[in-house]
Amino acid sequence: MYDMAVYRWIIFACWLVFLAVWTITAFGAKPSVKDRHWRRQRWLRLAILIAVLLASRFTGVRQALVQHGFAVHDPRAGLIGAALVILGVGLAVWARFVLGRNWGQPMTQRENPELVTAGPYAVIRHPIYTGILTGMLGSALVAGPLLFLIILLIAVYFIYSARQEEKCMALLFPAQYPAYKACTKMLLPFVF
Repeated sequence: MYDMAVYRWIIFACWLVFLAVWTITAFGAKPSVKDRHWRRQRWLRLAILIAVLLASRFTGVRQALVQHGFAVHDPRAGLIGAALVILGVGLAVWARFVLGRNWGQPMTQRENPELVTAGPYAVIRHPIYTGILTGMLGSALVAGPLLFLIILLIAVYFIYSARQEEKCMALLFPAQYPAYKACTKMLLPFVF
């Protein structure tokens, strides 16, 4: 077992990799049909994400959580948390690469869309959401219980977003999408 600081650095590094992949690969995405200001939105979201990451890493947030009993000190929780983050970020990055140029922000429609059913999409319709939620769950195991509330809110948003995207996909691919939807799960393989 390692010290909790090692697990925190592993988790931080995984999220930095996630951020780097999302930033770099976003430049190759197909243009959006409805929103021509996608570059401005991407930079705004990137700036917010960087600010949150830096604030959580380099300010007194962690010390405040420790003082109020919210921090986790059990190395077993650190190990499980780091493993979940590696698994979740790995799944999200894999799914992002499989989507290729078809990737977009939640609920955006791309020009000349394609129905992607390979890789993790063969089992889960929204593996990026699953990966992010899994990574956040791992982060919460290390950061403390306060993060679980945030995960719950993001999960509600992801389920809403997934349902909206599926309505759009059913309209775009009326012949293929119902069959694809029938043989896959939304977020959890073989469950939900």
